[in-house]
Amino acid sequence: MSATAQDVIDFWFAERSAARWFDPDPAFDARIRERFGDTAAAAAEGELADWATTPTGWLALLLLLDQFPRNLHRNDARAWAQDVNAERMMLSGLARGDDRKLPPLQRVFAYLVLEHAEDAALQQRSVALFEALCADVPSAQRERYEGFLDYARRHAGVIARFGRFPHRNAALGRANTPEETLYLAQPGAGF
Repeated sequence: MSATAQDVIDFWFAERSAARWFDPDPAFDARIRERFGDTAAAAAEGELADWATTPTGWLALLLLLDQFPRNLHRNDARAWAQDVNAERMMLSGLARGDDRKLPPLQRVFAYLVLEHAEDAALQQRSVALFEALCADVPSAQRERYEGFLDYARRHAGVIARFGRFPHRNAALGRANTPEETLYLAQPGAGF
């Protein structure tokens, strides 16, 4: 049985999940696959488009199309297969102001859709959104959100330099340029 939009949100923003957001964790990936694999597949097929009628449903779809595939298909071309759909959906929700109806931490995951884009204009939009988010949060929380902004700027820098994310090249069957090979050899390269 497919999960609901609220199931997706509750799972992703639970403290137990938040500790695993940005670090590879096969057990966490397996939990996502078991609990949300069918739901992510339904979202990819466009079967859950009606979720986008509410800000929470919109965010749940963004997670299913952008974040969950990165966990479900780590180091595989399928990890990025729904990016264009997620970008389109994100921009539609942004035009409606859906992001402004979400708490700050949830807005981060809406904005990550643009941070993941291999498109310089979308990257710049991501940076602007994260800058605005930093300005919106109370000063006691600002340091955490400045960290998210730093990552957005770093992603934008990679796209400005290469026009794509070199760490995806192998999975996508793209040949590295000599400059990308040098970049990837540096500690901490990629995301």
